[in-house]
Order: sequence, then C-alpha cells, then structure tokens
Amino acid sequence: MRYELFTALDLPGEPPRHPSEFDRLLKTALAERPRTFLVDEAQWLNGEAFEYFRYLWDEPSTQLAIIFVGGEGCHTVLRREPMLSSRVFIWQHFTRLTPAEVLEVIPLFHPIWTDADPDDIAFGDQHAAHGNFRAWAQLTAHTRTALTRTGRPRVDQELLRWAFSRLA
Repeated sequence: MRYELFTALDLPGEPPRHPSEFDRLLKTALAERPRTFLVDEAQWLNGEAFEYFRYLWDEPSTQLAIIFVGGEGCHTVLRREPMLSSRVFIWQHFTRLTPAEVLEVIPLFHPIWTDADPDDIAFGDQHAAHGNFRAWAQLTAHTRTALTRTGRPRVDQELLRWAFSRLA
C-alpha cells in the first residue's frame, strides 16, 4: 500500500526502505494540502489495507478524505472493519438511473448527447446502458469513435447499433 500511495502522490526520489520512514514521508505529503483518495473496488481490500487508510486518516496533520467505492458486497466488507466504518461520514447506495433520469442526465454527461434526439438516448439506454452510468461511459466512448469514423454530426440509431456491437 505504501508504494502505491508513493506512486499515486507522485513523490520525488526513491521510496524509503523502512516502514516508519515511509509513514513519516506519506504523512508529511498528506499534510501539505487537502487530498482525496478514491479507492475503487474497495470490496477486494483486506483488513490490513483498511487499517492503513484509517491510520493515515487519523493523523491530525493530514488533510485527507477517502472515498471507498465498490460493487456487490462492499458495504458488508467495510462494515466488518469497525475502526474504519465508525469513521465513515456518509454511506451512499447508488442505483440505476430511471428512464426519466437518463433523459435528464445523459445530455449533461457528454457533449455528444447534448443535441441527441431523446428517442435515440432512450434507445441507447434500452439496448445497452440500462440505466448504468458505467455502461453509459462505455457507450459514450464507442459512440464518439463512431462519430469520428463516420463524420456524422450527431448520434442516431444506426450509429448506436455499431457502438452496441463494440460493448463487452
């Protein structure tokens, strides 16, 4: 974990060899300015990793916020770590976007959807994204590629069908 944080913080020089030196370096770096750690797939972390995050967060001089994001079972895994979970300020559960929310949010998500026909957005949601924001990000990337390759000025259902074929 220390080496990952050293790299993520883009600290200069060589990583310290001894844990106490490493911890001092990381705490000093985290005290310089406010930082936010986004820890994705948190359900796969072990207790030692959670304990280390708590250790850094508890240091009075650090200016650290940590966001744990995870899939199925993440809440359960985090709750198993009482010294960490007692420090969680907000537990937020995300659900799929409703069809109405898709039509409201997706045009704001990326410029390719700004002037897209709402029927085409609904088509993309029904056939590929299903209200899942991660799926919308993938669909957007493939749709951008399709727009570039075809030279079309805006999204249409034919273009979306090509993008659907590229989704994993």
